[in-house]
Amino acid sequence: MSDNSEADASETGAAKGSSEQENTHQQGADQEQPLVQHLLELRSRLLKSIIAILVVFAGLFYFSNDIYVYISEPLRASLPEGSTMIATEVASPFLAPFKLTMVLSLFLAIPVILHQVWGFIAPGLYKHEKVIAVPLLVASIVLFYLGIAFAYYIVFPLIFSFFTSVGPESVTVMTDINSYLNFILKLFFAFGVAFEIPVATVLLVWSGISTVDSLKEKRPYVVVGCFVVGMLMTPPDVISQALLAIPMWLLFESGIVFARFVKSRKTIENPS
Repeated sequence: MSDNSEADASETGAAKGSSEQENTHQQGADQEQPLVQHLLELRSRLLKSIIAILVVFAGLFYFSNDIYVYISEPLRASLPEGSTMIATEVASPFLAPFKLTMVLSLFLAIPVILHQVWGFIAPGLYKHEKVIAVPLLVASIVLFYLGIAFAYYIVFPLIFSFFTSVGPESVTVMTDINSYLNFILKLFFAFGVAFEIPVATVLLVWSGISTVDSLKEKRPYVVVGCFVVGMLMTPPDVISQALLAIPMWLLFESGIVFARFVKSRKTIENPS
């Protein structure tokens, strides 16, 4: 009888051990599965974003030269009579419009890209977080485009008129098309990012990192910082630096105004 009891006990122990191993394995599999699903979803959304850029590029590629002519209008309008843009490299007449069209496709596809980003992170947000995230997402897109428009329609005519009028009379202004493209893309990016300051300001207050009163106290440092950023992100001239720094400061002030209507996330989650 004792031998049978010991055998039954050993079988029971073995069964329990096997069951615990199976449970542990199942838990590990359950933890790995969501990670794999997230990676697959991330890959899917990256592919959709890339496809969106390529679709826009395919529609614009035929008009690459026309797009470049339009983008170069602010400079060409300021060139002295008889001056033209030139290409100093063999492949520049093709590569410059090609590069511009690719970057423009990326800019135009930003709404789709941000939509994919939103679709990936939205399931992990609380309801009150989604309420503020959607307006900020839309605002970030609109402000980015406004920054580019501000650079093209206001900044470019002023700085190109200045650049082409202060040079020595013996120097003929004939700008390389590739150099011009690199110059304007840098400014497009600088002004597009600078116009996101209101969104960043609201996020600082909403996340609880800072408060409206604290930001107002730091206003002198922000003004200095705007001019430092303008110095680093624009050509080495006072006009373009001021044309970036002053709007950045005004956008910061507008961000403070909108931040007054935003409650901190910590306050919402812990009302007491």
